[in-house]
Amino acid sequence: MRRVPGRTDHVVVVGAGLSGLACALHLLGAGRRVTLVERDAGPGGRAGRVRLGGFQVDTGPTVLTMPHLADEAFAAVGDSLYRRVELTALHPAYRASFADGSSLDVHTDGEAMEAEVRRFAGPAQAAGYRALRQWLERLYRAQMRRFIDTNFDSPFQLLHPDLARLAVLGGFGRLDARVGRFLSDERLRRVFSFQSLYAGVAPARALAAYAVIAYMDTVAGVWFPKGGMHALPRAMADAAAEVGADLRWTSEVSTLERSAGRVRAVRLSSGERIPCDAVVLTCELPTAYRLLGRRPRRPVPLSHAPSAVILHAGTDRTWPQLAHHTLSFGAAWERTFDELTRSGELMSDPSLLITRPTAHDPGLAPPGGHLHYVLAPCPNTTVGPGAAAWRDLGPRYRDRLVGELERRGLDGFSASVREELLVTPLDWTAQGHAAGSPFSVSHTFAQTGPFRPRNLVGGVENVVLAGCGTTPGVGVPTVLISGKLAAARVTGGAGRRGVPPRAPRTAVPPPTAPTPPTPAGTHDPS
Repeated sequence: MRRVPGRTDHVVVVGAGLSGLACALHLLGAGRRVTLVERDAGPGGRAGRVRLGGFQVDTGPTVLTMPHLADEAFAAVGDSLYRRVELTALHPAYRASFADGSSLDVHTDGEAMEAEVRRFAGPAQAAGYRALRQWLERLYRAQMRRFIDTNFDSPFQLLHPDLARLAVLGGFGRLDARVGRFLSDERLRRVFSFQSLYAGVAPARALAAYAVIAYMDTVAGVWFPKGGMHALPRAMADAAAEVGADLRWTSEVSTLERSAGRVRAVRLSSGERIPCDAVVLTCELPTAYRLLGRRPRRPVPLSHAPSAVILHAGTDRTWPQLAHHTLSFGAAWERTFDELTRSGELMSDPSLLITRPTAHDPGLAPPGGHLHYVLAPCPNTTVGPGAAAWRDLGPRYRDRLVGELERRGLDGFSASVREELLVTPLDWTAQGHAAGSPFSVSHTFAQTGPFRPRNLVGGVENVVLAGCGTTPGVGVPTVLISGKLAAARVTGGAGRRGVPPRAPRTAVPPPTAPTPPTPAGTHDPS
């Protein structure tokens, strides 16, 4: 594995999202001095937090899988995720509701899920589920260490017996067709293939290898951190500070000072100069490339995943048919993906993710209140309407979404809303996300593994990239791995050397970001 040459005693990590925090903890565990600079007023990045009246809203991911990957970062400094954060395993992990009125609870326990599939679709589908689960487990084992949790220096690293195992498992076929070998019920097939959307590829076109995401969701388990998903980056920042990291909030990087092929210092917009031996950039790829003054040469420009409209609604009631996470599928399926990825139209019959975090943490809302997070995938600004179009489109689409929720049984949703925040591709673009997509570079074959933008930067020997735009990709588990892989490029993979003695845990609360200005497109009827 190639690593940063020369001295790497002091590393500046740019960005305190999950990848930057994971990277910082792994660097600290290897004895490096770390300065972490973040433009926002506190940690989190995508996994941020805003306050809407008495509601505390997670602005980014709502699903936590594979928590042991976060624990690896804490363990690097002799700490533990489970000491810092109270996790609740979700049972069911999801509830899937369908246009025909049927519903299915998605359990990660094999026996419970088999019984649920038998109730839902009969014994033949239950047997198919058993076989599918075994296949997902084998697929995960074939991929994780060799193709996901690894630093690639060359595509030739793919030439390994695990590649043959992956081929035998059908990993290079199409996801929808492979899942269909186990399950003939079209509704069940959706439950185990919809995840490819967040990788930016329709199930009919996605590699079957991407079913590893379904393994994480439907086999490995789904958890909820008390305090919401933002509790994870807050705890990571606390752990880093206690072992000596220098955390700089509201500190935006303006330039990187370079000479002789190395970055010698990071310059902040305040004018402060931070000398360093190496830099890890976890900001969005366009920002990273702007700071570096270069872009990698690629024969074809990068393509990006679909975007999303998110409605954060603080309400005075909830609905019993909603689980913590509810997948509300429309009748359309193939047409939906064509609209999102090809024709650039808004979903005519949307499939939605509805998350109700107050189901397990009522303290995120004022007394008697409930939080509902409604995610509607939409085309990115390259394929669909441009960012500026969402100024007018956003409020109209918000009303369409609310009307659809009420048609699907959430009667009185509109009247129940006390606080809300609407986030559209216009807002994602303002935050620096390319193509107005929070899901970054899509996972086509040409943008996966060694073909994805690499975490080493050509022409600058001491800069490493981390985050969802680089290897291994999009999602909470993979960005945590990304931070670990970036740290390994600096340290050579060593860990737990020179970790200072742990200070007693203090009760000082982490910084709280102020409520931001209302994004464009927000509709507030209260």
